[in-house]
Amino acid sequence: METGLAGKTVVITGSAMGIGRATALAFAREGARVALVDRDGDACEGVAGEIRSLGSEASIGLGDLSTDAGVRTAITAALKPFGGAPDVLVNNVGSGAVRTFDELTDEDWDKTLQLNFMSYVRATRLLLPAMRERGGAIINNASDLARQPEPVPVDYSASKAAVLALTKGLARAEAPKIRVNAVAPGPIWTPFWSKPGGFAETMGKFHKMPPKEAVEHEMSLRQLPLARLGEPEEVANVVVFLASDRASFVTAAVWGVDGGSIRSII
Repeated sequence: METGLAGKTVVITGSAMGIGRATALAFAREGARVALVDRDGDACEGVAGEIRSLGSEASIGLGDLSTDAGVRTAITAALKPFGGAPDVLVNNVGSGAVRTFDELTDEDWDKTLQLNFMSYVRATRLLLPAMRERGGAIINNASDLARQPEPVPVDYSASKAAVLALTKGLARAEAPKIRVNAVAPGPIWTPFWSKPGGFAETMGKFHKMPPKEAVEHEMSLRQLPLARLGEPEEVANVVVFLASDRASFVTAAVWGVDGGSIRSII
């Protein structure tokens, strides 16, 4: 399928691993130039090498994306080799841990919102002037928990619900030149889950089970029709579609990639 992405410049935040890495490689396979934005330089170098082996161009910008200075520094550096103006922005960076409402402090709430929501605001604000000149697409990585929250993690769910509100508002404000959509993944097996201190480990503490058993227990509670965790590539495929010419009449949409977790008809 012809996507029209060859030669386009794509910025991806949180691109060192997981869904970000899979998305970077998926765009590279379409011939896009990929600006990798993250704080993990070694992992980004690895992804950049994979992109170049596919015959596409890659650049890297490093910074703490939970801060305004970090977002500006990293994105500016990543775009410099490509002339500074992107065609596509993928706001993907995020983190979370399983904690009850009573356990969450103001500092926890602020940390979650700064990375999972304000990084999207800051990256978009930085790049919109250039994108308004040439048109383009913005894809925000949200979550099924934005639309169907569970008891935990409520701070993560709230941050992702804010991402959906941002997506809808920007889609109306920036039309018709810029399309703005969101993907809402369900549980996807990535380092977000498997890393030390990630969702699996903290879920294990919450359910008082070993991490793997806790994840399996959580999936049974959610009653996923597809009865498994998703793969990063399955989300990346939808992101690439939403950025492509094939989705030219799609904006303000929220695309679930969730194994059927959302039961609502809207």
